[in-house]
Amino acid sequence: MKRYFPGIAHANGSTENGLAHGFFLARVERVQYCRQGQKPSYLLLFKLLEPKSLAGHRFSARLYCTPKTLWKLNWFLRDFGYDAELLERDEIDEKRLIGLSGVVKTTRTVLNGTCVLALEGFAPSSQWQELIRGVHDDAMGSGASS
Repeated sequence: MKRYFPGIAHANGSTENGLAHGFFLARVERVQYCRQGQKPSYLLLFKLLEPKSLAGHRFSARLYCTPKTLWKLNWFLRDFGYDAELLERDEIDEKRLIGLSGVVKTTRTVLNGTCVLALEGFAPSSQWQELIRGVHDDAMGSGASS
């Protein structure tokens, strides 16, 4: 059987929808709990809201929930506005994660020889404009001569 995949000939894997690294305002679209040996994690599907040039694109990333990485899961849940009462009771209701939005900072990293998109940081969606202004100012300042 033959299948047709538009764009496969030009996909080189160097970026996923242009997401090499950076800050993005995103909404959680899907959540799936995964357990690979001793490494439980959540596979999250995000839909980009900002920047406008990438709005509507989707990307997925894994957020581990091992004892050593619970701090990062907590950071994500707090900044994306997860129910504080459920968080206080150490409960994660996957259905209540869907629709939450916030800022994610992504980077590309190589893990066991595979290039993956890593979630490096989070911020509440209310900080989006401030973060983008800071990133733009840093980029403009770094190119200026002294």
